[in-house]
Amino acid sequence: WKTYLGRPVTDAVRCLGMGVLGTALRDSGRPEEALPVLEANLALNRRYWSHDEQGILVAQTNLAACLSTLGRHEGALVLKRKIYAKYKTIHGAESSTVQTGGNFCGSLIGVGRFAEAKAILRDQLIPLSKRSLGMDHDYALDAVEWLAQAVCRDPDSGREDWREAETLYQGTLERRRRVFGPAHPKTVWCEGELGIVRAELASLE
Repeated sequence: WKTYLGRPVTDAVRCLGMGVLGTALRDSGRPEEALPVLEANLALNRRYWSHDEQGILVAQTNLAACLSTLGRHEGALVLKRKIYAKYKTIHGAESSTVQTGGNFCGSLIGVGRFAEAKAILRDQLIPLSKRSLGMDHDYALDAVEWLAQAVCRDPDSGREDWREAETLYQGTLERRRRVFGPAHPKTVWCEGELGIVRAELASLE
């Protein structure tokens, strides 16, 4: 970072270096120090490179991740909502849109907005990923698993909801085993989640 510090604020390499510094601070367990760096990086991108929409999206994504790490989930959610909307506009049906939407829904689930998360997943992300990526794609399977998590974490879910979650996890588990193999970390995770769902269903009988 010191290599680029003396460059003018309008220097693109300096701005890029600032973003790398902020991300490195967050990843090394120093999110409090990372936050002002990432905020400044986003402000610079907006001021001098307002035409670079992708660059601004990257800066927003890094800042949102830092806010989440600090436990400032509502602030992170505001940014992630804007990021997802922009990805839909710029990238349409690309895999990056599905991934970004999944991250957004994960944050909605994290703050207890289960109904909104389920609506976005059912009405937007899962149909989008099915059309553009195919249901064997990792991000498409992630979207289905996010829906299952939203169902399971919703305190208003009843027996039929848990049965839906079982069906969702069973379907993704079969695909993950076939596409990625039984030892893949996501396959193992999905198998564990399915076991939890079945145990809950047994307790509801």
